[in-house]
Amino acid sequence: MNEFRPDSGEIFFKGEAISRYPTHERVKLGIARTYQVPRPFSEMTVGENIRVGMLPDNLWKMVTEETEEALEIEIGRSVGFDDHQIAQQPSELAMGDLRRLELARTLAIQPSLLLLDEVFAGLTLGEIDQISELLVERKKYGLTYVMVSHDLRSMAPLVDRVIAVSFGEIITEGTFDEVVNNKIVQEAYLGQ
Repeated sequence: MNEFRPDSGEIFFKGEAISRYPTHERVKLGIARTYQVPRPFSEMTVGENIRVGMLPDNLWKMVTEETEEALEIEIGRSVGFDDHQIAQQPSELAMGDLRRLELARTLAIQPSLLLLDEVFAGLTLGEIDQISELLVERKKYGLTYVMVSHDLRSMAPLVDRVIAVSFGEIITEGTFDEVVNNKIVQEAYLGQ
């Protein structure tokens, strides 16, 4: 989340300038992210990876170890893991499962803003539907997400606003229908 600094300008979140904040300070503010290439802690189980989001300085620390374990299982199940998978090592998981682990770990933080980088890449249609349902449900409770994706079809039911970018330049922005029906977007993304 802190890999790049802006060349100019400032990034604001909830009225606060955060461009120079280290990652852990942004997380405390309620910002979490997934990575295009999942980055699990390989020496931990899936469940322990999920629990990483429940580290100190988080509201989760108000709960007992037993409650943490129950939350770890609940969050794991919410992204489609069964109890056996929650006990596995990340090295035993397929790419789609690693993406779901990445999402579960960020949800454990209880973010108000979730940055999703190609969250659907490598997932089956069933897994995409499951993650989509989860995001729609979390949105009802105040989760905002910013999604980077090349999978327009999967994004359609999830987004209120779309910004189309080509080679670092904004082509257009608007509703999903406005953007996908834009001739310049069609040429840039579909070669039409």
